[in-house]
Amino acid sequence: MQYCSLETLIQLAHGLAAQFGQNCEIVIHDLGKEDLEHCIVHIENGQVSNRSLGGGPSHVVLETLQKNPDDLKDHLGYLTRTDDGRILKSSTMYIRDEHNQIRYILSINYDITGLLAVENAIRPLTEADSPANKEPEKITHNVNDLLDDLIEQSVALVGKPVALMTKDDKVTAIEFLNNAGAFLITKSGDKVSKYFGISKYTLYSYIDVNKDQK
Repeated sequence: MQYCSLETLIQLAHGLAAQFGQNCEIVIHDLGKEDLEHCIVHIENGQVSNRSLGGGPSHVVLETLQKNPDDLKDHLGYLTRTDDGRILKSSTMYIRDEHNQIRYILSINYDITGLLAVENAIRPLTEADSPANKEPEKITHNVNDLLDDLIEQSVALVGKPVALMTKDDKVTAIEFLNNAGAFLITKSGDKVSKYFGISKYTLYSYIDVNKDQK
C-alpha cells in the first residue's frame, strides 16, 4: 500500500467538505505527534462538533493506541453524539505509513439530527415497533472531558455508584478504563484513583490483576 501523506489527506478532507457541505466535519488526527493532547492537525467544518485545530484525542484515538495495528479495521457508519445533543453519522479510517503502522486517523462526522427528526415524525406511520439503537458515543473537546466521559462509562458498565462498589466492581471499572486507553492521558492515574477512592498503588495492582487474568 502506498503511503498517504498529510498533504494528500488535507486535500481529500477539503474535497469531502466541499462536496457534502457545512454539516460534514472532517478531522485528521496525527498519531505521530509527541503531544497527543493536541493531535488534531486539520479540521473542516469544526462547528459540527465544536472542535478546532490543535484539539485533543477522541475515544477512537486512545483505543487505536491500545490495540495491535494489525487487528484494526476501518469503522464505518456508526453514531456519535455532540455535547449539545446532536447526532452524527461517523466513519473512522486508519491511514498507515510505509511500515504498516497507523500514522493518521481520518474521521468523517455528518450531522443527521435534522434528518432523524424527519424520520421520527414519519416512523409511526410506517412501522409498529421501533428497534432500540445503541447509545451514540459522545464527542469530547479535550482530554479532561474525555477522561470524565470514560469514567462515567466505567461506572455505567458496573451499574452502581462508586460508594456501593466492591473490590471486584472497581477491578471491572479499571479494566474498562485500561482497555479504553484512559491511562495514556497524562496524570489520569491521579484522577481515577481519587474518583474510586483508592491509592495509586491499589490502582496499579487492579490493572495488574486484569493483566494476569488474560
